[in-house]
Amino acid sequence: MAREKRYHVYIMASITGVLYVGVTGFLVSRVLQHKSGQTDGFTRRYRVHKLVYYETFQYVNNAIARETEIKKWRREKKVALIDAQNPDWMDLAADWGKPAVMRQIPPPRSASE
Repeated sequence: MAREKRYHVYIMASITGVLYVGVTGFLVSRVLQHKSGQTDGFTRRYRVHKLVYYETFQYVNNAIARETEIKKWRREKKVALIDAQNPDWMDLAADWGKPAVMRQIPPPRSASE
């Protein structure tokens, strides 16, 4: 069975507090593009590399409408939205794209050992 497509509205921030609002169907790859500087323009120029907020939608038109709504807001309202879900402004994608560490778990010991 195919997995249902999801769309995301996200907010990225720089260490100086510059905000960027975007929409994507592939959140992980899009955020990694921002982090690596692969995107030309605003986010690379202002080093907007930290994912601080995102919402998920089933339908692309709802995601686009929400992105448009948030983009029209004043900075204070965007900050309040982030603060409500992520008060410490942690990078929600801090570990994304890093190699996974595989650990071998030893087999359970038998009762005779």
